[in-house]
Amino acid sequence: MTFDLTPEQDQLRDAVRALGRRYGHSYFVEKARAGEHTTELWAEAGRLGYLGVNIPTEYGGGGGGITELAIVCEELAAAGCPLLLLVVSPAIAATVLSRHGTEEQRKRHLPGLADGSQKIVFAITEPEAGSNFHRLGTVARRDGNGWLLNGRKCYISGVDEAGHVLVVARVAVDDGPAGSADASAQKLKPALFLVPTDAAGLTRSKLDMEIVSPENQFLLYLDDVRVPADALLGESLDAGLPALFAGLNPERITVAAMGAGTGRYAIERASEYTATRKVWGGRSIGSHQGVSHPLAHAAVQVELARLMIQKAATLYDAGRDLEAGVAGNMAKYAAGEAAALAVDTAVQVLGGAGMTTEYGVATLLGAVRAGRIAPVSREMILNFVAQHVLGQDKSY
Repeated sequence: MTFDLTPEQDQLRDAVRALGRRYGHSYFVEKARAGEHTTELWAEAGRLGYLGVNIPTEYGGGGGGITELAIVCEELAAAGCPLLLLVVSPAIAATVLSRHGTEEQRKRHLPGLADGSQKIVFAITEPEAGSNFHRLGTVARRDGNGWLLNGRKCYISGVDEAGHVLVVARVAVDDGPAGSADASAQKLKPALFLVPTDAAGLTRSKLDMEIVSPENQFLLYLDDVRVPADALLGESLDAGLPALFAGLNPERITVAAMGAGTGRYAIERASEYTATRKVWGGRSIGSHQGVSHPLAHAAVQVELARLMIQKAATLYDAGRDLEAGVAGNMAKYAAGEAAALAVDTAVQVLGGAGMTTEYGVATLLGAVRAGRIAPVSREMILNFVAQHVLGQDKSY
């Protein structure tokens, strides 16, 4: 057992940290306030190879794994630039394509994902079903040589920045004897479709969020959206369910890494302030246990979350998907709680300064609160752990 990064991973961490600090949290906030995107940072990260670290080398990537992508997510967040689309495009879409896409789909999309010239976002959540794919209302039906998609999606990140959206839908398939025409013998199974964001019938509506972020959230409406046969991800409908699950562990691990990085950023900002701020007799306020202990407690929680993230990423990259699922959920839970605690504690110890934009911590309150909800809520993770780790009956 080792807790050390490889020399290459250490170099990656140092390089991404340097890049993030050149832009910094003020850049992130300025872009968000102006309604703009972090285009320059994304493009430079892509040019330097950081967006494609987990993509196979034959498609222009770095040939690493989710461990390396988690490093990128964490270090940019630790510099005050938590980029949500790192989770959506390189972690989810690129992993799904690498594992389950056709060779043509991989050749068409992965090089652009690796260099940052292309983004693919992910659409599973719905107004009625949430992310319960068993209850999704978005359906796809065959139409000649192609498919027609109908349904609604919500809280879909970055649609305005992406060329394609990976839509999770359900398709009716026969489940009865050969040649059966009995509708009761049909069932709906999940399938994923690569849908151009400018496709006819696909419309979007921006959701106004109380989160300071340069990345936007949308409602999507699919009204007879026609796509060709090769828009179906994979060689057949059988690829749908494994492809869907292939994206979940990387999503949880990289979201956790982003949360841990955000927690580190907040603690660093607060520690710098409390070590130099002197009142009531000339001692630094950090010398008082009422200030230092909450910060130390938050630092412990962030570090514990980082350890679980490292374990989850290691298990995932070793192909141990079931174990990675447990560790990934635990990592996401731990990091969500730790990030929220760290930012709240930083605001508190900074006092009035903590609520100013200048000191750059209150601007993260909305994001870390959302991290306890999405992409899977803390309560659903506890349900998962209770059922799959503790052997309890399913509660829902």
